[in-house]
Amino acid sequence: MAYGTDKERWLAVQGRDRLADGVFYYAVQSTGVYCRPWCGARQPRRENVRFFDTRGAAEKEGFRPCKRCRPNLERTELPQARAIEEACRKLASEDKPDLDRIAAEAGMSRFHFQRVFKETTGITPHAYFAAHRRERVQQELAKSRTVTDAIYGAGFQSNGRFYAKSNELLGMKPKAFQEAGSRVTIRFAIGECSLGSILVAATEKGVCSILLGDEPSKLLGDLERRFAGANLIGGDAEFEELVARVIAQVEQPGRALYLPLDIRGTAFQEQVWQALREIPAGKTASYEEIAERIGAPRSVRAVAQACASNQLAVAIPCHRVVRKDGALGGYRWGIERKTALLERERQSV
Repeated sequence: MAYGTDKERWLAVQGRDRLADGVFYYAVQSTGVYCRPWCGARQPRRENVRFFDTRGAAEKEGFRPCKRCRPNLERTELPQARAIEEACRKLASEDKPDLDRIAAEAGMSRFHFQRVFKETTGITPHAYFAAHRRERVQQELAKSRTVTDAIYGAGFQSNGRFYAKSNELLGMKPKAFQEAGSRVTIRFAIGECSLGSILVAATEKGVCSILLGDEPSKLLGDLERRFAGANLIGGDAEFEELVARVIAQVEQPGRALYLPLDIRGTAFQEQVWQALREIPAGKTASYEEIAERIGAPRSVRAVAQACASNQLAVAIPCHRVVRKDGALGGYRWGIERKTALLERERQSV
C-alpha cells in the first residue's frame, strides 16, 4: 500500500507529493494545525509531525485545519478548483491561449489567476501550456507520416507558427526529431537492484537510457515510446556486463562511473545535465544554483524541467538537486529512491 508507513508519508511531505492528497494528513504539534501532504507552508521538523489517515482523526486529537491548503474541504470544494480545472482544459486545447480571457472566464484578474493556478497545479499557466504542447508535438511527430501532418495534429494552425516555436519545443529540427528513433538499433536489458527494477539501453554511441521503477513492463514501455521505430534487441553476454556496472553504481553511487553516453536533449537540457555531472558525490545543489552555474539565473523552472526529463538515472545525477530550502523536491523515479541514493553517497565519501 502506497504511503502505508510513516517513513513513506514523511517522504511524501518532503516532496509535496500531490498524489498523496486524501490518502493521509499530517499534523504539526508545535502549531496545532493539520495539513495536506502537498501543503506549501514551511515544512516542520520531523519530530513535531504526526500522521493521520483521516481529517476527522486529526480533528479529534485537537488539531485545526490549515488555512492555506484547506484539508477540511474536498478537493473539488477548494476555492477556484473547478475554475482551474476548466482553465487547464482550455490551455491544453488552444493554439495560442489568451490568459487575460481565460482568467476573466475564471472570474479572476490575470495576476490572481496565475497565483491560484500555481498554488493548485504547482506550475504556472505558461509552463502548463508549454509542457502540454511539447508532449503533443512529440507524440504527433512519432506517429505521423509527415512533419506537416504532425504540425496540424498537434493543434498548430500554420507551418510558420510551428517552425517559429520548433526549436523551443524540440531543441532540434522537426525532421531530425521525427527520425531520431528510426533506423537505430538499441540493445537493452532489464535487471533487479536494491531500488527495484532497472532498465539499461544503449545505441552504438553509448548508453541512452537508465530507468528505475517497480514494474519491468512499464520501463520497457517507456523505452518503446521514446524510441518509436527503433530496432530493440535484447542484450548479449557482453551487454550484461554493462548492466552489472550500472547496477554497481546504483548500489554504490559514490564511486566513479565511466560509461559512454548517448545523451539526447535540447541544447539547454544538455547544458543542465552537464552541470549535474559536475556535482560531487555526497553533495547537493539547488535548482537556483544550477541555473546560476549555467549562466541562466532566471531559468530555475526550466532547470527543474530539464532534471525531470533526464533519462539516465545515476549517470546524470539529478538526484543531487534539491530545493532552495534543502527539501528533496521531486524525482522522476520516486522520492524514496532519491533519498536512498543520497544517503549511500554520503556514507561512501
